[in-house]
Amino acid sequence: MLTHVSTRRLRASKEVPHRGAARRRLVVPARLRIMAWLVLLLLVALVTVVVVTRNLLVAEAHSDATEALNQEAEEFKQFAAAGVDQDTGTRYENGTELLERHISRQYLDDDEIVLGITREGAIVPQRGREAIALAERDNRWQQIVDNPAVTDVLATRDGQLRWIKVPIVDDAGNPDGTFVVAYAIDRETREIDETIRTLVLVSAIGLVVAAIASWVVSGQILEPVNLVRRAAAQISHDDLTERIPVEGHDDIAALSAQFNGMLDRLEHAFGAQRQFLDDASHELRTPITIIRGNLEFVEDDDPAERAEVVRLCTDELDRMSRIVEDLLLLAKAERPDFVVAEDVGLVDLTSDIHAKLRALGDRRWALESIAEGTGSLDGQRVTQAVIQLAHNAVGHTRPGDAIRFGSSVTATEVVFWVADTGNGVRPEDGEAIFQRFSRGHSGGARANHTGAGLGLTIVTAIAEGHGGHVELRSVYGEGARFSLHLPQPAGYHERIDDREDGTA
Repeated sequence: MLTHVSTRRLRASKEVPHRGAARRRLVVPARLRIMAWLVLLLLVALVTVVVVTRNLLVAEAHSDATEALNQEAEEFKQFAAAGVDQDTGTRYENGTELLERHISRQYLDDDEIVLGITREGAIVPQRGREAIALAERDNRWQQIVDNPAVTDVLATRDGQLRWIKVPIVDDAGNPDGTFVVAYAIDRETREIDETIRTLVLVSAIGLVVAAIASWVVSGQILEPVNLVRRAAAQISHDDLTERIPVEGHDDIAALSAQFNGMLDRLEHAFGAQRQFLDDASHELRTPITIIRGNLEFVEDDDPAERAEVVRLCTDELDRMSRIVEDLLLLAKAERPDFVVAEDVGLVDLTSDIHAKLRALGDRRWALESIAEGTGSLDGQRVTQAVIQLAHNAVGHTRPGDAIRFGSSVTATEVVFWVADTGNGVRPEDGEAIFQRFSRGHSGGARANHTGAGLGLTIVTAIAEGHGGHVELRSVYGEGARFSLHLPQPAGYHERIDDREDGTA
């Protein structure tokens, strides 16, 4: 069974790199993705501009053609309504004469056609023949006359003609000719298409330039990210000294600063871990050495010596057990639920702690003050921290010496303190005694030396778990005072007072 499991794990371990290699082959570099997205967005924008521009130009061309046709038709209607030659003052005899006179006075655009259709044929001004040739080749003008619509489109071999007609009737009401105005709309459309092709060509060149520029710019943008990646690749648990230069005040600079801050925290954490392991191994090695040394030289035929060895080994095992328990407690201090704050009555808590302190040693225990009201804290952890401070005070005093304990409360914090009359703490040991496995210099007042140097570290962890700190006041040779400062949430006491008054 074990062989089967090992073989299966080995097979899985061989397959994972293969899948990872396949995924790596499919990964598109971020620089290429940025360039592709920018080019795609620009392409969509350019296509939209080209399509919208062409549609607007074509719509404008059709609108201009329609407007021009309506204007020509309206002018002919006004001319026909007058029916008088302005040069001679005589009336036109028939529709043919009317059409000839009106058409001869027209000034036409290149794409505009004006003609009159009578029984004799089409009447076209000389300057319009070139434009009308595209429709004359089909000889389909009669279709316009026969068409019941007033305006429509005529399809020819050279394109479409948008036209409008005005019928002429004589005095008897009989048809006497037709005035036709047409516009070669396809010629205008072809000019628009030429313009659009030029726009497409320019857009394509701009797209290529934008692709090159986006490749260069994306490389510059990603360079700090690549720098972070290269720095991360060079970092290992043995070397955390690599840092990224922070330049500027943009998001990349903020990322670099955050990355450097993370490295600082990791370096501190790894350093603390290594120091912790070194100190723990050193502290645990001593009792193990003592136990091994006593067991190696114990005499089997001497009951008294064997009992003494058992007592010494038991003491060392107890000390190892305390060290391990303290180490486990410090490990739990990193968990978010290490401290569970709740509303605690400070009077009862202070009284309970004082009752427990009196059992720690033959000292003159004095209760200096008792805080009144309620505090937001973890009562068990606070009791543990104060007892640890008191145990530390007992270890640095002699029987009969005075040890003072008390508590107080303000609007922002709750304070518990333990003060002794021992030899105090030297100034140079003020910070060191809070480090793991550090005992400081006890002078001549210390009664025993059984601690592992973790007591004040545990107290600090409990205080920091509450968001507070431990304060030391000491004059060497005159004793020391340790204070546990636990901050309270903003407005906490006002809310508690309102609740007690029944106004909440």
